Amino acid sequence: MMLKFLSKILLLLSLFFFVISCEKTKEEEYVIENPKPKVIDFGFNLNEFNVVNDTIKSGDTFGSIIDKQNLSGKQVYDIVAKVKDTFDVRSIRKGKPYTILRTKDRKHKIQYFIYQPDKLSYYIVDFRDSIFANKKTRPVTFKTRTIAGKLNGSLSETLQNLKVDPSLASRIAKIYAWSIDFFKLKKGDEFALKFTERFINDTIYDGVDSLKASFFEYKGKKIYAFPFKPDENSKKQEYYDEEGKTLKNFFLKAPLKFINITSRYTKNRFHPVQKRWKAHNGTDYAAPTGTPIMSTAAGVVEQAGFTTGNGNFVKVKHDRTYATQYLHMSKILVKRGQRVTQGQVIGKVGSTGLATGPHVCYRFWKNGVQVDALRLKLPNSTPMDSRYKQKYMEYMQPLKRELDSVATSNSKK
Repeated sequence: MMLKFLSKILLLLSLFFFVISCEKTKEEEYVIENPKPKVIDFGFNLNEFNVVNDTIKSGDTFGSIIDKQNLSGKQVYDIVAKVKDTFDVRSIRKGKPYTILRTKDRKHKIQYFIYQPDKLSYYIVDFRDSIFANKKTRPVTFKTRTIAGKLNGSLSETLQNLKVDPSLASRIAKIYAWSIDFFKLKKGDEFALKFTERFINDTIYDGVDSLKASFFEYKGKKIYAFPFKPDENSKKQEYYDEEGKTLKNFFLKAPLKFINITSRYTKNRFHPVQKRWKAHNGTDYAAPTGTPIMSTAAGVVEQAGFTTGNGNFVKVKHDRTYATQYLHMSKILVKRGQRVTQGQVIGKVGSTGLATGPHVCYRFWKNGVQVDALRLKLPNSTPMDSRYKQKYMEYMQPLKRELDSVATSNSKK
């Protein structure tokens, strides 16, 4: 009896462990490991490598970096010789990123060295069978945005608040240099912009590429700007308004990019240094020392030198009628007889001569007589050829409607 009882007990225990074993097997059968998502960069699946990311440090060379990968000095020398025609290893610079891809086994044998001199391009040195180097460029895509808003602070601050690269502000200021004094724009003035932005690998933002259309409200009027090439063979495009008139005039509005007038042309002003009343035959623009001073029109440098009153100065003759002069420079960057272009930097703001602080005194001559540049009606550039007018209007009108529509929608918010 006892034997039969023990046999039954053993049978029950066997059945119990068999069931438990089956349960575990079932559980194990349903455990599915999720594969690691692919990490693709430089054309490689990085999951397949042991990856080392670093930046070039002071004193680093290609040789010193590669030498740490269990390679002899002779091997490094041979590698440099093989890749020199494609990748000049002397060009690596401090702070630039590099990546080393190694095998995932214990040896961690180097397979690739990747150096990135900028966001867009990179060099790959292949260490596998036969050593060679390639230069590659990441794909770039362009996306267009159209925005509208109202000025709130400076233009760059306003753009930044709208998540737009603030460096676009300086490009806009250059386009409107003949039409708008951006220091006179007021809080609440409307604007609209259509522009393209660059993206590397479709995800990495790389700044604004080009301005397609814009308007700014200035003194109660909308000033439009549309880029256009009348001649398709021309490499240079100009900006025109909604009537086909060029924004570019014979003269810039001022010799500085951003304008802060501290003293105007007048026949009777109390001189802050000489302490007496006298004529002030120019317009003073205050700016920090070292600010670039531009020639407001193309011409030839007639004078470049120093006097007690003017300090360091440059005078440019533009044609038989007009000449301009720029005083109190900290540094002169041109020579007498040199030909200059409109917008070319000819010196730096300073306070040399009879000056109480850093500024440029801008003087203007017409027919040999000093006149007030701010009151003078200055000549425009050559108008658009009538042959291209219809083509321009057909191109411009849809852009203008889009800007106006976006601005109207924004004002209703």
